[in-house]
Amino acid sequence: MLELEIEEDEADVNQPLQSELWLQLWSYARRYPSDLKWLGVCAIVTAAMEICYPLITRLVVDAVASEVHGSILWKYGIYYALTTVVITVSITGFIRMGGKLETRISYDIRCDGFANLQALSFSYFNQRPVGWLMARMTADCDRLSNILVWGFLDAVWGSTMMVGIIIAMFWLHPLLATVVICVMPFLAIASVYFQRRLLISARAATSINSRITASYNEAISGVLTSKVFVREEANLKEFSGLTHRLASAKVRNATYASIYLPIVVTLASLAVGLTLVIGGIEVSGGIITVGTLVAFLGFANNIFEPVEQISERFAEMQMAQASAERILGLINEVPQIQDADDLHVDDTDTTPITRIQLIDVCFNYDNAKPVLQNINLDAHYGQTIAIVGPTGGGKSTLVNVLARFYEATQGSVLINGLDYRHYSQRWLQSRLGVVLQDNHIFSGSIMSNIRYGAPDATDAQVIEASKLAGAHQFITTYDDGYDTQTGEGGNRLSAGQKQLLSLARAIVADPQILIMDEATSSVDTETEQQIQQGLATLLKGRMGFIIAHRLSTIRQADHILFIDQGRIVEQGSHRELMIAGGRYRALYELQQLQDTTQKMYV
Repeated sequence: MLELEIEEDEADVNQPLQSELWLQLWSYARRYPSDLKWLGVCAIVTAAMEICYPLITRLVVDAVASEVHGSILWKYGIYYALTTVVITVSITGFIRMGGKLETRISYDIRCDGFANLQALSFSYFNQRPVGWLMARMTADCDRLSNILVWGFLDAVWGSTMMVGIIIAMFWLHPLLATVVICVMPFLAIASVYFQRRLLISARAATSINSRITASYNEAISGVLTSKVFVREEANLKEFSGLTHRLASAKVRNATYASIYLPIVVTLASLAVGLTLVIGGIEVSGGIITVGTLVAFLGFANNIFEPVEQISERFAEMQMAQASAERILGLINEVPQIQDADDLHVDDTDTTPITRIQLIDVCFNYDNAKPVLQNINLDAHYGQTIAIVGPTGGGKSTLVNVLARFYEATQGSVLINGLDYRHYSQRWLQSRLGVVLQDNHIFSGSIMSNIRYGAPDATDAQVIEASKLAGAHQFITTYDDGYDTQTGEGGNRLSAGQKQLLSLARAIVADPQILIMDEATSSVDTETEQQIQQGLATLLKGRMGFIIAHRLSTIRQADHILFIDQGRIVEQGSHRELMIAGGRYRALYELQQLQDTTQKMYV
């Protein structure tokens, strides 16, 4: 991963700027034309006032040399003071305006990214790790908004400074102006060259430092595992390799800086030196005044700063191009599953789901080996369908296709006789209650977690759902009861308790279809029996799909599917499958034997 990040950074620098990319990003800034206008005004005023300083100094020096009356010097002092006041106000203005605009742009990019993130299909998240998405929504947003705002400011300020100084210098003395300007291309080339390499080495150091931080974290959190497998020396070797690479990256960055800064100083000194020599000769010859020479020295020092700033922003834009591609790629990503243009049923329709049919349904991930093959199923209102089979057989994928988290690559899924593509995703999924093997518990209270699927549920409804799920008993053992805080990701709860809360959350939403994917795998046998008793009541009047590893828990299901390698190899009721004597019966009897053996040794 580290090598990939560094390679991406280096590739970004060598790529030309993609105008379409930055124009789309610039559209976020254009949403605030008033802020942009005032930011530009502040930049121009600041540059103009900085140009005024050497000109006022020229007047003062020439006035002193001419031994003019002191009142004239007071007048120049007032000019200087007014210039200082104006530049102070303009700097304050662009800092405030730039900060506000940067915040607004970052906010808009984040909102657009998050809005599209929630609309994307599950397949998108299968291919991108959480850390990658987090970086897009945090660091990349801040980085791009910073470049847009301050890059615009530097471009306006720098352009105004350079144009203003060049005009002032040619107005004062064309020959000296030509001498100073001849040095600028060399400084621009050196700045672009070294700024790129400084940014590459700095970002490489940052990337490696992130890996070192992660290594620290893993070493601390996994210390027991490391000791058990005697991994201390191997871990130290890996860590030493990372720290060595960090040191190398920092040395490389310091080396570039040690070369670049002397070059800048040398070129600037060359310009100033030539100005002094030529200007000194002309002062001694009476061609120009001492004040003009002093003004030129000030301009010669100031004209190089905009070149450095603009070249640095240009290098940052090249470095940030990958970030721009990634964040805009997220914003522009089109969901793989979309509602049809001709929806036959809108979100307000209250028609209950009475029948679901799967007809020759096939599915695969990204043209890989088929996960589901020719699945046919007819489920009706009030039925409970159990899905069993070996790991990796396609059980979870089947309910995911049924819930339209993924769409069948072949075949049809019908709801009440109509292809479910003609229903909106919101219509279908708002009628689902899903309990997974590993459900997410949000930080907050137990009450807010259970109410998550039904924000309008009353306390009494939440408590009733908890009783039905078997969660009420453990909740009431806490001093704060339903107001107990669950911690980050539910880390204050056991795996079984989190599972019970997830089941209660699904129950309180009062779904028409209840899907349980190994939902009782993390609870003990006694709690599982309580859940089964509650489910018998819950599933009345609903359509249920239960994926179970323990076959004893689905004996009462109306229909059982045994799935292996994406195909339904057996189906029927528990009694029918036991009589058939196939794979279901063999697996059931093996589990019964294991349970009996376990009880003998307890």
